[in-house]
Amino acid sequence: MTDRPRRGWTVWTEEIPASVILDMPPDLSKMVLNFLHALGIEVGTAVDANRKPPGDPMDDLDIRYSLEVPEESVIIEYAVIREERQIRISALVWFH
Repeated sequence: MTDRPRRGWTVWTEEIPASVILDMPPDLSKMVLNFLHALGIEVGTAVDANRKPPGDPMDDLDIRYSLEVPEESVIIEYAVIREERQIRISALVWFH
């Protein structure tokens, strides 16, 4: 029996954060989407290596984190769902 390769990590966005992204100017929206893509890679890599994901912990269970998009007025809150290999964006705040 061969071991199946582990699938990569995915980023899933709740409805309200997704609507915030859609309301942004196109350049900012594209930048935030690229940031979320990179965040998914960085979080997945950190968790797979048993390291702390980026951002500030919001609980004692190492599940919820918050971070600011550098040089932008955007704050993201996300949850690490290890068993599903998924990052869920639960809140995205854009100060404009």
